Amino acid sequence: MNGEPRDDWLNKAMTPADSLSPSRISRRHAEAESSQHSALSTDDVAVPDAGTSSGSLASEQYRIDLERIRFSPYFGRLSDVTQVVPLSGVGPIAHNRLTHSLKVSAVARVIAANLAGAAARHRAFVQGERTDDDATGATIKALGGCDTIVAQAAAHAHDLGHPPFGHLGERVLDRIAREKLGLLEGFEGNAQSFRILVQLDTLGRNFPGLNLTAGTRAATLKYPWTRGEWIGVGTAELAVSDRRRGVGDDPIAGAGKFSAYALDASQMEEALSAFPAIAPGQQTVECAVMDLADDIAYAVHDLDEFARAGVLQQAEVAAEFRAWLSAAAAFATMDAAELASTRRAPGTALELLWRRAHRKDAWIADRDAFAAAVQSVSESINGSLLASAYDGGIDSERAVSGFTRRWIEHLRTSVVVDRDPHVRSGHVRLNQRAWHEVIVLKFVHAHFVLERPELALPQRGQARIVADLTLGYDAWLTDPDDARRAPRRLQEWVEEVTEAIFALRAERPDAILGDTSDSALRRQARGRAIVDYVSSLSDQQAIATHRTITGIA
Repeated sequence: MNGEPRDDWLNKAMTPADSLSPSRISRRHAEAESSQHSALSTDDVAVPDAGTSSGSLASEQYRIDLERIRFSPYFGRLSDVTQVVPLSGVGPIAHNRLTHSLKVSAVARVIAANLAGAAARHRAFVQGERTDDDATGATIKALGGCDTIVAQAAAHAHDLGHPPFGHLGERVLDRIAREKLGLLEGFEGNAQSFRILVQLDTLGRNFPGLNLTAGTRAATLKYPWTRGEWIGVGTAELAVSDRRRGVGDDPIAGAGKFSAYALDASQMEEALSAFPAIAPGQQTVECAVMDLADDIAYAVHDLDEFARAGVLQQAEVAAEFRAWLSAAAAFATMDAAELASTRRAPGTALELLWRRAHRKDAWIADRDAFAAAVQSVSESINGSLLASAYDGGIDSERAVSGFTRRWIEHLRTSVVVDRDPHVRSGHVRLNQRAWHEVIVLKFVHAHFVLERPELALPQRGQARIVADLTLGYDAWLTDPDDARRAPRRLQEWVEEVTEAIFALRAERPDAILGDTSDSALRRQARGRAIVDYVSSLSDQQAIATHRTITGIA
C-alpha cells in the first residue's frame, strides 16, 4: 500500500468491485489531485468493510464531502436567501437559509450519533463483546449504516437549490419555467440542490460538480424520483394516503416534490444503487435523519426567532388553541361547508389541519393524540414562549432559549427506527406523540407567520423580480443582435445543457417530457440554463440585477 501514490490508491479503494453495487464511498469521477480538505496519510487509513461506513477511510472521505459543501459559494449565498420571511427587530436575530441549514445540521448530528451508537452496540454484540443485542442497531446495520458526518453533510446541502426569496421564488420559477420556457419539469428546490452538487458547482477540476461520495449524494435525496415518473398517475390509480410523501395528486404535472431532473436522474440512480437494502422511492437512513432534523428545526428553531422578532402574538395564538380545545367535539361534527363558512373563526384552522393530516396520514394520525398535542403545544407557547413580550432582555432570552432546548431534547429522544416503514414514512421517524406535536408546531409557523396579510405586498414585488429576471434573460438570449453579450456563465450553461439534453434523448428518450424535436430541445436547454442562473442569485443580487436589467431605479 505504501508503495502506491496516494491518489491512485484512494481511487482504487473507492472503486467498487461490482460496478452494479458501488461502495458508499465511491465517487463518480477519479481524482488525480489530493483534496485540500484531506487530513490522513495512507498509513493512517483503515479500509472499511464493503457496504459499511466504518473505518477511518470512510470517515475521511465523508469529511471531505462536508468541507466541500461548506466551502461552496452556493452554501455561502444562503446567508442572503430568505428562509421563510425576512426578519428584523429586537434581539440577536439572523434568520436566513444559512442559519437554518446550520441548525438542521446540528440536530441531524445528534440524531445520527444516537443511531450510530446503537449500531456500534449491535456490532459489539456480534463480535462477542456484549451479551445483549441492540435491535435498533441491528436494523441500522441491515439498512446500510448511519454515519454522523454524512447526515451533517446532507443537512448542509439540503437547501442549496433555494432561489431568491425562498419558497416564493421557487413557486414563481416553477410556474414561469413550465408556462413560458417550455420546461414541463419546471423548477424544484430539492432537484436543484442535487443538480448543484453533481453538475453546477465546481472544484476547479476537469469534471462537473463536487464529486461527492455515493453515501452523501444519496443522503440528499429526500424525494428520490423525478417529476415525470408520476405523470398519469391519478388518485383513482393510487390514493394520496398510499403515495410517497411529497408526490402530491396531480396526474398532469406529475410529482409535486422530487429530487432530480431527468438530466440528473442517472446520477440519482447511481448514488442509490450503493444501498441495495433501501426500497425504491425510500430514503437512506442518513437522508431520513436529515429530513427529520429539517422538520424539527423548522418547527422549533424558526419559531423561536419569530418570537424574538415579535411576529408571533400571544393573543391570536391563544385564541386559536383555546377555541379548538374547548369545542373539539363540536368541530368534529361539522361538515366541509360549515367549516368553510366559519373559516376565519378561531379554532377552524386547527380543525382543518387535523382533517388534512388524517386524510393523508391515517396510518399514524389519531384525534386523541392530536388533541393532546394541541394542549401540549398551547401550554408551551402561550405559557412559556409568549407569556410575556420579548424585549431583548436576559429573562426574555432565557424564556425563548428554554423553549427551544426543551422541545429539541424531547423530539430528539422521540425517534423511532422502522425496518419496513409505511409508504408515507421513512426508516427514521418520530413516534406518534411527537409526530402530532411537530405538525401542530409547524401549524403555528404557517398560520401565524406565513399567512400574515402584511406580507402580501412585498411578496408580490419579489415575485415580479423573479419573473422579470427569468423572462428578461430569455429575451436576451434570443435577441440576435445582443445574445453574445449575455453573461458568460449563462452562455456556457446553455451550451452544456444543450449537449446534455441531446445526449439524454439518444440514451433515454422517454425521460424527456414534452416535444423532443431539435428546436424544442434547444428551447428546453436554454430554459434550464436560465433557471439555473436565476436560482443561483441571492436575494440582494436578484434585486440589484432586476434594477439593472429593467432600468428601474
